[in-house]
Amino acid sequence: MSSALHHVELWTGDLAAVEQAWGWLLGRLGWRDGDAWDRGRTWTYTDGTYLVLEQSPAVTDEVHDRLRAGMNHLALHAPTSAVLDDVRADAAAHGWCEMFAERYPHAGGPAHRALFLENEQGFEIEIVAPPA
Repeated sequence: MSSALHHVELWTGDLAAVEQAWGWLLGRLGWRDGDAWDRGRTWTYTDGTYLVLEQSPAVTDEVHDRLRAGMNHLALHAPTSAVLDDVRADAAAHGWCEMFAERYPHAGGPAHRALFLENEQGFEIEIVAPPA
């Protein structure tokens, strides 16, 4: 099976602080646990795409600023619309804050069903539901 994206590597200033939140979210979206080491962790999707979360000694700042040049957010698919609603209901208990709550589920536009979340380190995730 092939995918357009091979992998994404995100650096964090504090792996221990955010590892469980990422693991919970990715697990809810169908990603499998992968390799783990003292400064990092991977999760893999069914198409082979993988995500690395690493606390590198080369990190120069504790917080990701999505408004600076570079990556603004990561957009992932939800397997179903029901999963999108379930993630929304449980996100705060797992370290994620909802963005644009007053416009859920159409913050991305009237024909786009998505949930926008941000973690304590400033990473934004857009979770997109499949078309109805």
